[in-house]
Amino acid sequence: MILQENHMDNNSNGVDFETHDGKNPDTRLRRILFLVLLAAASIYVIANYAVLMLGSVPPKIPTARITADRGQILDRNGRILAIQTRLGNISAWKPGIKSVEDTARYLSPLLQMSENEIIDKINLSSSDFIYLKKQVDRQTLTEIEKLLKGRIVSGVNIEPVMGRIYPEDELASQIIGFVGAENFGLAGIEYAFNDELKAKPAKNESGGVAGNKIVLSIDMNVQYILEERAQAALEQNEAETVMLVALNPRTGDILGSASRPGFDPNNFNNSDEKNRMNRPASLAYEPGSVFKIFSLAALLDGNAITPQSIFLCNGKYEKITRDGQRHTITCLGAHGQVTARDIITYSCNAGAAYASDRSGTNDFYDALVKLGFGKRTGLGIPGETAGFLRPTDRWSPRSKPTIAMGQEIAVSALQMMQAATAIANDGLMVTPKIVLRITDENGKTVRELPRSEPVRVFKAETAREMRSYMSAVASSIGTGRRAIVDDMPLAVKTGTAQMANPVTGRYSDTDFIASCMAILPVESPSLIIYGVIIRPKGESYLGGRIAAPLIRETAEDLVNYLGIPRGRNPQISHTGRISLPDTAIPIVGDIVPNLSGYSKRQLLPLLLRDDLHIEIRGDGWVKSQRPAAGTPITENTVIVLMLE
Repeated sequence: MILQENHMDNNSNGVDFETHDGKNPDTRLRRILFLVLLAAASIYVIANYAVLMLGSVPPKIPTARITADRGQILDRNGRILAIQTRLGNISAWKPGIKSVEDTARYLSPLLQMSENEIIDKINLSSSDFIYLKKQVDRQTLTEIEKLLKGRIVSGVNIEPVMGRIYPEDELASQIIGFVGAENFGLAGIEYAFNDELKAKPAKNESGGVAGNKIVLSIDMNVQYILEERAQAALEQNEAETVMLVALNPRTGDILGSASRPGFDPNNFNNSDEKNRMNRPASLAYEPGSVFKIFSLAALLDGNAITPQSIFLCNGKYEKITRDGQRHTITCLGAHGQVTARDIITYSCNAGAAYASDRSGTNDFYDALVKLGFGKRTGLGIPGETAGFLRPTDRWSPRSKPTIAMGQEIAVSALQMMQAATAIANDGLMVTPKIVLRITDENGKTVRELPRSEPVRVFKAETAREMRSYMSAVASSIGTGRRAIVDDMPLAVKTGTAQMANPVTGRYSDTDFIASCMAILPVESPSLIIYGVIIRPKGESYLGGRIAAPLIRETAEDLVNYLGIPRGRNPQISHTGRISLPDTAIPIVGDIVPNLSGYSKRQLLPLLLRDDLHIEIRGDGWVKSQRPAAGTPITENTVIVLMLE
């Protein structure tokens, strides 16, 4: 009895909580509760899986809350090159589709996919949920919404997303770039300035902050002229590629940069990487005889030669090294005794090669590096090439004379333009610029992109001397006579370069690069134009025959547009201030207004309205419309505008 009492006392004092089998009752209770909850959770998961697999309710698609717009990209005059819009992803839910064939038949013309493609996408998918097409435009979304409301198709869903449209289609597309499915920049300015352009996330439920705007240095009209001329040259000469660039040498502003063939960033998936390439910045090539203006200027500036130095051209350059090896470079003709002026005027290869022998190898190399060759310009465009300029310890005995005539060195068109600013600016070189400033959504400047300080690479008299040589090229006796523009004194240089065969390692007898550069006006340059035609297969491959006319036609257009003074363009003095009326935005209420005469830019605000369905065809200004002005606007009204 004493032992039993002690045992009971110990229990009552909380010393021994064990039962007869040695287990805690609270622990057993917790385990039972855990097993019950686990079983309930398993039943819930299995039930939901069954609904998904066997039911007809599609899964909810998680979509990011649309907070604010990605910033616009504008030309130097504020014209829109890239703007945000609302798009949609089209998906299908297999259990909800009544007839796959009927669904494919109705969606095929809207999604621009074949019926078989849609059928295969649905039937061959291992999942019940399938994306049929992403980033569909608003007009197409409207038509699909009609099919869904009319119960003509079922099992199809529209997922709202933010998208990007490029109102000018291919214009400047390789500069602007494009965005991907997540509205993230993938190329060009869209990629390089993605952090500035993207909308800032919301700090609360009130919404986010719109991205900043990027203002480019290009002028949309100049860009259009360059692209039209480049496309014509591409077709006329049956060429692989044509590049055409215009730059203001005083500021370094790139006014236009064309590269054909091009691509439409609105449908970038239908293009290849080659056509999306910004060739003036990214393509490295041997420049040919245009390069002589830089090599001869460097030799003159370094006092290796003088304007009075004489060289003998008997049709070729020959040099025998100490070990007895003979190195020969052929010329276009036997020019006899030539000066530096003659070398540029007649594009004499032998004369340029002999002139280079007067300079030390390291001095010549240093002068080219100072001009920016062998390194990127720092323009800030993705994929910019540094070109190719080997260090002197890797030069052969013929490297210096070959480089002097524009071979055995690879450059970009932008490097050539940068070096040309030193010729145009009396020896001061200016770095090219493509972005002027960054503004907020209201147009207030956030940041001005600084201009680099001009660098003196030549004496002023050297640059002026070279411009006078180049003006002789654009004369009746020069290789650039086909570039002559009436009433406009030009400084011109043409070039023809053989392309290296990557298989044999030798220069090709069939593949050439024809080029021409113009600096104008000669006395006080305000414009540089440079054209490059790669692998022409037409009647000629010579720069003087096919690139010089391209420069003449382009110069005619740009001189007229930019108002550069010449004989038939008299200049008028004024205060420098002009007043322009505000751009009128068309008002659309309950009826269709008369939109005749409105430009595409003026119509852009209407495209962003969710309550309107507008389809624009063509470019320019509205010539006709349907339905007619005065027609009541209903939910299903589609306003079609024909521009010209």
